[in-house]
Amino acid sequence: MKTLFARLFLENWQRKLISLVLAILIWFMIEHSMTITKQIDSIPVRVTHLAQEKTIEGMQCNGILNKRISLTITGNKTAVEELTGKDLEVVIDATDKPDQWIAAICKKNLVSLKPEFDVSTMISKVHPFEMIIKQSKLVTEKIPITITHPIGKAPKGYQFLDIWPYQLSVTVNGPEEAIKRLKNRGPILTFNLSDISSAELDTLTSKKNSNAGDAISFYVPNSWKKINLPFLSDTPLEIDDPQAKNLRIDFSRQEFLPIEMPLPVTVFFPPKYSHAINPETCALASNDFIETRNGIELITIPLYAQGVSRLFLETVKDMIQIVIVAAPKQEREKLLWNVQFMYPNELEDRYVAKVLSESTEEISDVHPHLREDYLRNRFRSYMTRFRLYTTKQNKLLLNIELQGDSISVIPE
Repeated sequence: MKTLFARLFLENWQRKLISLVLAILIWFMIEHSMTITKQIDSIPVRVTHLAQEKTIEGMQCNGILNKRISLTITGNKTAVEELTGKDLEVVIDATDKPDQWIAAICKKNLVSLKPEFDVSTMISKVHPFEMIIKQSKLVTEKIPITITHPIGKAPKGYQFLDIWPYQLSVTVNGPEEAIKRLKNRGPILTFNLSDISSAELDTLTSKKNSNAGDAISFYVPNSWKKINLPFLSDTPLEIDDPQAKNLRIDFSRQEFLPIEMPLPVTVFFPPKYSHAINPETCALASNDFIETRNGIELITIPLYAQGVSRLFLETVKDMIQIVIVAAPKQEREKLLWNVQFMYPNELEDRYVAKVLSESTEEISDVHPHLREDYLRNRFRSYMTRFRLYTTKQNKLLLNIELQGDSISVIPE
């Protein structure tokens, strides 16, 4: 065994060692002299030395265009095989270039983002590639942002009331054409109510004093006051409108408030049906549900309001009525009805005046000329959300039918 080992490794070992070293050198030279051609996709393009008053549509603040390109590259097999679009960058010099030109991309435009990869030695050829570069005037504009109705569910025990202000603006820099399109279309900002917890609103509620108004205002945190405009910036832009500090989402407690007054019931007779059904031929029938007092039909059972505040209900409770829309039997089997507020403009004035006189704390940071608009929008939101209940679990549902010469109204 020793003799075999000696013959294999010890006899003429100097020659064998030289042969091994030469073999390694030859393999290394062949391996590194082999070339391949490969298409590299998604290579970023950077434009440098733009004039100060110029930009390119889709260019980020670091000079990278939002459009990536594919290049066919010939080079060292070992190095090129491992290349991806993340390892290279195309750099285009815009010095003294016209507003629009065709950039011919070649090897000299390639920059390695991989420290161990040397473009000059590892790449032998870049197959011709051309791209159109169009410069635009760089402009600065204020762009309106529409604040939309939030998505998601309000925290348990609360209901969404309103969001204010409805519009803000953001200052942007970018290509003139893109800014014009953006101004015409306008970005939107939508918040998610699910991102607000009951605990946060409970804390706000506990801090409110008796003169702090009738809504719980959740002030939107600064981290939410950003807008994504990817064709202008690779990061969200902070909304710099001074009114952004007032951006709030208003909630009301999900309370069931007793109305404590009987509600009048009236019938509206559409003129188009007047030949068949009118006040002379049809009347509202009295029953256990509808009671006539002093010639007025009233619902006297206890009713509750939901979706509004105590202050709102106190303002409107004696100016609410239920209106039934009359129609012939053949037109509608079940008659429609709705809740109507009498003289809503006057009620709105009363509400606004009361809030302004008694609860200035929550709106003290709102510019005086905007305070009334803010409160009037809140009042209208209350009117829209007003609902009647017979108990805390049951909405008021009415079964209304035309029966001969009378209209019967009973709860479902």
